[in-house]
Amino acid sequence: MSNRVLTGLQKLINTPDLQDKYKGNIGILCHSASIDNDYNHALVKFIEMFGDRVKKVFGPQHGFVTDVQDNMIETDHFTHPYFKLPIYSLYSETRIPTDEMLEGIDHLFIDLQDVGTRIYTYIYTMTYALEACANKNIEVIILDRPNPINAKDIEGNILDTKFASFVGRHPIPVRHALTIAEVAIMHQKFWAKDKCNLDIIKMENYNRSMSFEDTKLPWVMPSPNLPTVEGCYTFVGTVLFEGTNISEGRGTTRALEIVGHPDINPWDFEKKLNKRFSELNLKGFILRAINFQPTFQKHAKVNCGGFQIHVTDREKFKPWRVCQILCQEIYNEIGASFKYKEDAYEYGDGLNPLDMINGTDKLRSWLENNGSYEQLEQIESHGQKIYLEQRKESLIY
Repeated sequence: MSNRVLTGLQKLINTPDLQDKYKGNIGILCHSASIDNDYNHALVKFIEMFGDRVKKVFGPQHGFVTDVQDNMIETDHFTHPYFKLPIYSLYSETRIPTDEMLEGIDHLFIDLQDVGTRIYTYIYTMTYALEACANKNIEVIILDRPNPINAKDIEGNILDTKFASFVGRHPIPVRHALTIAEVAIMHQKFWAKDKCNLDIIKMENYNRSMSFEDTKLPWVMPSPNLPTVEGCYTFVGTVLFEGTNISEGRGTTRALEIVGHPDINPWDFEKKLNKRFSELNLKGFILRAINFQPTFQKHAKVNCGGFQIHVTDREKFKPWRVCQILCQEIYNEIGASFKYKEDAYEYGDGLNPLDMINGTDKLRSWLENNGSYEQLEQIESHGQKIYLEQRKESLIY
């Protein structure tokens, strides 16, 4: 644990013999968190290593420069004013690299910082890229990075593929306990119709039980609303509120650690919630009653009552269960004021946004019918045995 983790990118930088394997033209899918151990951006290092053989750059949701603050805002293609390279957005009119985008590339490197939650879209940008390269003479190389919320703890229900969308393509749990390279391996083994020429540059000194701080790596926010590692832990649960009119804290400085609504009186509600969580023996966190005004998105410039979720023990904290119970309690507390998201949710067509995020309609039924904790546990465990078997075959650490 005392040794600093070396990411796939850092290993490539440190190993000239490894660089020599890649003789052709290069594309790289990356974003602002694609950095080496000294905060240098991957694209800078790639140009140092490979020169003018670096031909094309791709960016995921929130853009190559990770500047798009709000959710579900598409990014345009552009030519980078400094690097003079084409930047193709894979969160634009297409989520899948086109033949034209991939033309002239021999090696596509993927260096993305995932956050360990099924609903986060970077793993799907990656698996779409794997599929797009499958029938072309393009080698895909994953530069692996840590799962910041550890790669051992699994939480949440397995996605029912009837509810597949860009926030859930594959039958995995909400907290999947994989690195991004392991997701790629699982995709190749179990979901891909055609397999691409896949290579992986593993991390060194990585242990599955590590939280991000244990890696001693520098943290750069992987998307604008996850500025802290703490937020990656709460995101496992708070992301479900995106499918409702409950604010998940976007428009505040601690998005996805805060939830609330104008009709919540947090000081009255706090005691009731604490009693419920105590009865269910859900620990490792404190709900702190707050009032906040989002600057944009839901309830912009309106005072909301709610809570900041402070994680006090990451080993005991079960964010998915905590937030499903919290959602149920809010649903009961504010009654008719609780709504599902009604404006466009472009991640998938014709599905209830909450069902899309949850990857099932069973949780919405559980919510509306005031289901029991035991029923929640049953929903969570369904299909988990198959996933655990597939995961075991895909692990590289």
